[in-house]
Amino acid sequence: MLRKILLGLGALIVLAIAAVLIFGPAEVEKLQNRIAVPDVPWPVSQEARELHGKMVIGDLHADSLLWDRNLLKRADRGHVDLPRLRDGNVAVQVFTAVTRSPRGQNYSQNASDAPDNITPLVIGQLRPIRTWNSLLERALDQAARLNAFADEAPGELRVIHNRTDLAEVLAARAAGGKLIGAIMGAEGAHPLEGKIENLDILYDAGYRLLGITHFFDNELGGSLHGEGGSNAGLTDFGREVVLKMQEKHMIVDLAHASPQVVRDVLAVPGIRPIVSHTGIYSHCRSHRNLPDRLLEGVADHGGLIGIGFWSDVTCDASPKGIAAAIVAAVNLLGDDYVALGSDFDGAVQTTFDASELPALTEALLEAGLSEQTIAKVMGGNMMRYLSQVLPPE
Repeated sequence: MLRKILLGLGALIVLAIAAVLIFGPAEVEKLQNRIAVPDVPWPVSQEARELHGKMVIGDLHADSLLWDRNLLKRADRGHVDLPRLRDGNVAVQVFTAVTRSPRGQNYSQNASDAPDNITPLVIGQLRPIRTWNSLLERALDQAARLNAFADEAPGELRVIHNRTDLAEVLAARAAGGKLIGAIMGAEGAHPLEGKIENLDILYDAGYRLLGITHFFDNELGGSLHGEGGSNAGLTDFGREVVLKMQEKHMIVDLAHASPQVVRDVLAVPGIRPIVSHTGIYSHCRSHRNLPDRLLEGVADHGGLIGIGFWSDVTCDASPKGIAAAIVAAVNLLGDDYVALGSDFDGAVQTTFDASELPALTEALLEAGLSEQTIAKVMGGNMMRYLSQVLPPE
């Protein structure tokens, strides 16, 4: 009898562990990637719907690959999947791999050796064992997931590696198709693990965009949220990486970089970096937003500033609030250098998901921007930039 009881208890324990592994990560995502007003559609005029349907729309930043979802199917959680991108008329989406995030993460300062939030999520999602203790393997695993989705549905999703791929996606959409282009990026370059040769490995896996840092200082340089507010600049290794990225036509992303790292990158001749997801400091005085003068420097170098969709960077995450941040960006930088950088699925709360992007077009019309400027911000600037900076072939 005792043996049966112990076996029964053992089975219950195994089932409990399995339940945590299977259902835990989904519940975590529901808490992390919330929509503040779910199931309440934002009103959109016929004028805005018609304009939205005519535009080529792109987004510079979404962390959807971190979560255990099939992006080919509509989900009841998170912000992005292919059905919702189609509903939002998105032509090109940058998917960024998140590989490490410090426990107690905040915008002020984070220790480089703080315990990692991503490790338990990776284990809980039963990702391959090689990803449990390697940031490089986590990045490769997320790229492999994107490539697998594209292989499964080649008529729906195409991974963009070069200008030719981009042109073919846009041509397919201009002909009436619904093909969506995806670009692989990384939230911080710590998956390089301090080895320059790993940049080639990431490139071969499909990566075309790398941030320098994320929420902590790394081997490349200082974070905007780094330890002790040191404002560390680009290290020798960081400069080596930036120069090699430039040779390979990879995009340098300065989101989360310290002000000194931004200055150091802008000092590299011929560089055209972006800030993929941010706000305008003079409009929303958050420590998450870089000083205006540094964003002006990025624009002066022909880069882009992607405006985020959450309140920490816009001070108001409603469509009207995001439109106000975009207007501030246009007034500061000019309408050729402003883009969308939602940070969808990035452990942020938004007020809408990718399917409701027409509500932002409505808000931009109400804010008084011209249709030409709206078309640039919603994706025209991003497509022009990508067509100039991606590898030729």
